[in-house]
Amino acid sequence: MNVASKIESPTADLSPYLHGRSFEDAWEQFQEDGYVIFTDILTPEQLEQQRAALKPWIDADIRGRNNFEGVQSNRIYGMLDKDPVFADLISHPLQLAFADRELGESCLLYACLAINLHPGETVQPWHFDDSHCALARPRDPLSLSTFWSISDTTETNGATEIIPGSHKWGNEQPEGANRSTDFKPRLSGEQVGDNNDHPDRIKATMPAGSLMIAKGTLWHRGGGNSSDAHRLIVTPQFCKGWCRPLEQQLLAVPPEKVARFPKRVQELLGYNIHPPFMGYVDGMHPSRILSGSKD
Repeated sequence: MNVASKIESPTADLSPYLHGRSFEDAWEQFQEDGYVIFTDILTPEQLEQQRAALKPWIDADIRGRNNFEGVQSNRIYGMLDKDPVFADLISHPLQLAFADRELGESCLLYACLAINLHPGETVQPWHFDDSHCALARPRDPLSLSTFWSISDTTETNGATEIIPGSHKWGNEQPEGANRSTDFKPRLSGEQVGDNNDHPDRIKATMPAGSLMIAKGTLWHRGGGNSSDAHRLIVTPQFCKGWCRPLEQQLLAVPPEKVARFPKRVQELLGYNIHPPFMGYVDGMHPSRILSGSKD
């Protein structure tokens, strides 16, 4: 049994979001299937606030750089620096109830990005979100991922595809699992692999305003978009509180001082990347902050 499952039930009133379901029932599904979906969480007004805040960055139309990001997708990183309204999603009590219970109350936000799939986007490689730790499976997850549907996610516009129960797998992988080549630059229109549909996969279709919560060990992927509409989600992700340095070096030493250190010291302080992309800042290598480059 996951030790986190022994923690007491959340004290916040979650009844407005559970729609008659008990938290424990939802938690049991989360434990068994590796994910759970809640509909009608955001109001139309809240959805419009999120869309309005994202619009300038979507209109900029910066496309993904590789097969993992998706060359027919916009990925918007560094969201809290772009608009404080995104804090409303990150701090939502239903989401945090799962994060606190799964990872502990010292958990951290370790990523938050928006993903906008354009028509014609292909399926993403299969992956699970805490794979970077390279620890043998099966095991308890080190992270938890959430998926807010800012638009409807449908069978045809790229709803996230998941393999229920795959969080319990050992080291086996589905056909089409991500490889190092999936993180190399790819041009729009360049041929990619087959769809590699897993027999147990389902498409997590959700009306706008819904929330899916998934374990960091659940195999999933972004779907392909064969429709004529865009698919927009925001995905805050959390990790265990101990997944960080003992001392917060990035806060302890100002960047202007770090810029004068040898490169290896800069890397040790955190201005580096653990493959394939752990440690990015606004989707870019953190050393760009030291050079002042905004490319």
